[in-house]
Amino acid sequence: MPEKLYTPQTIEAKWQKLWHESGMDIANGDAADTRETYYCLEMFPYPSGNLHMGHVRNYCLGDAVARYKRMQGFNVLHPIGWDAFGLPAENAAIKHGKPPAEWTYANIEQMSVQLKRLGLSYDWSREIATCKPEYYRWEQWLFTKLMEKGLAYRKEAEVNWCEPCHTVLANEQVEDGVCWRCDTPVHKKNLAQWFIKITDYADELLNDLDQLKGWPDKVVGMQRNWIGKSSGAEVSFQIEDSDEVLDIFTTRPDTLMGVTYMAVAAAHPLAIKAAENNAELAAFLEECSMISTKEADVATMEKKGMPLGVNAIHPVTGELVPVWVANFVLMSYGTGAVMSVPAHDERDYDFAKKYSLNIKQVITNAAGDADVSEAAFTDAGVLINSGEFDGLKSNKAKKAMTYWLNTNNKGEERTQFRLRDWLVSRQRYWGTPIPVIHCDDCGTVAVPEADLPVVLPEHLQPTGGASPLADCEEFVNTTCPTCGKAAKRETDTFDTFMESSWYMNRYTSVNCDTAMLDANSMAKWSPVDQYIGGVEHAVLHLLYARFYHRLMRDVGLFDGEKVGSEPFKNLLTQGMVLLDGTKMSKSKGNTVDPKDHY
Repeated sequence: MPEKLYTPQTIEAKWQKLWHESGMDIANGDAADTRETYYCLEMFPYPSGNLHMGHVRNYCLGDAVARYKRMQGFNVLHPIGWDAFGLPAENAAIKHGKPPAEWTYANIEQMSVQLKRLGLSYDWSREIATCKPEYYRWEQWLFTKLMEKGLAYRKEAEVNWCEPCHTVLANEQVEDGVCWRCDTPVHKKNLAQWFIKITDYADELLNDLDQLKGWPDKVVGMQRNWIGKSSGAEVSFQIEDSDEVLDIFTTRPDTLMGVTYMAVAAAHPLAIKAAENNAELAAFLEECSMISTKEADVATMEKKGMPLGVNAIHPVTGELVPVWVANFVLMSYGTGAVMSVPAHDERDYDFAKKYSLNIKQVITNAAGDADVSEAAFTDAGVLINSGEFDGLKSNKAKKAMTYWLNTNNKGEERTQFRLRDWLVSRQRYWGTPIPVIHCDDCGTVAVPEADLPVVLPEHLQPTGGASPLADCEEFVNTTCPTCGKAAKRETDTFDTFMESSWYMNRYTSVNCDTAMLDANSMAKWSPVDQYIGGVEHAVLHLLYARFYHRLMRDVGLFDGEKVGSEPFKNLLTQGMVLLDGTKMSKSKGNTVDPKDHY
């Protein structure tokens, strides 16, 4: 008797047809269905053309969970969609000479066929694509509400600028000082940008990490470090013969008497002013504008600096302290200036040794024999060479020094976060238009709700330079909703994290066309019971999703008591598929397509 062969093409087609006809994968949103719900979600894919085995691993894990829960009798929500805006589509459009919309929709169709062929148990009735106006209209609506609440604002800021891509890059998109997409050196540049005040939620985002019992400790730790709460003092250093003041933050006010120089960022106004008539200094500032701003890179790179030729006045002793510009000080963190205590900080010590700057020891150990001749003494201890504060232990000295500063109007106690407000604007075409109008008379005006969505024209062809939106007159030219005069639309588009930060909530209410979501549907399905995706999204995507969830709660879209403040109960970071020890990625050109083996 001949052995029966397993023929997946036949068997899968048969059962997939039966599954589809039975509707077994469709989540029942009817309130009359009293079964316990279970929401299983994998991070949705970018429609880049073809699936690879990294995708397959991720989606098969979610499929196994969803099927298991259905067999247990749960009413399971297991949706799918497309994270469809972004720079990769724009770059592909430039390469292939076709609009990003055409490329994106073709890829969605192709990848949909592949996902269905895999037999994954998705509820395709809830499919979304973030590039469609019916989706992004609601994040435009939310942004206008955030403007009303003062949580969204525009200001000039130093950014990473890639000239060929003609857009701002996040720190994570700058690799070894060059753009992750085109390998062109990235420069620092000041531009007017849109921000959302995530810092207003810093304490809540930090404290609520303790709720995430179903998350990997590693991911929780990464978020805790990224938010980075520090307690210390803000100290004011007057600039000699000037009305200018350098305000700095330090977690070690007990070392204040050991300050022997100040360091500012290359983009600090004091450095820029000093470089106006100093060609050598100007060249150094230009060099600094091209370095990576990733903390890991800054920590390991060679420390360089130049004196500005100005002095700060020590707030306690009145002594003059030279001010330097240093490549390890970033304008995007704190005030862009630091007090340098080389005897008690390793980085400051190395810099002082390199440039023969003074090293003054003001902390010693209990035995009184700590030596800073060969290395900095960075531990807490007992104060020496600190005048009236001599003999105090570090913990008491911090309080005493802060009290002195506050009493003498030279500083105050302060809590600082490493977290910075979320820069959400990008100078590229293929993204959600920011719903703002610029009027010469009325200034910056939010687009009224009745005029949403502001639809992105999908026929435009980027060329690699400036966004074609800027030259699209039918898009740019409009009227001010306040005064009725001629005005211009904002041509920046949103960072694509804006779309991916709330898609999990939209899945619960995908057919709702009167609001961003339906509160009852949110209460039925949310939060996500099991979220699955890559650990590379541990900080930005997951932090922004947690933040966005709270924004939606606080504009009254759902009841926080019923739904909770966290979007994901449990998180599984599934790991990466490696090929010859390298991460499988389309950008690396090393993917394995499942269709080649099926």
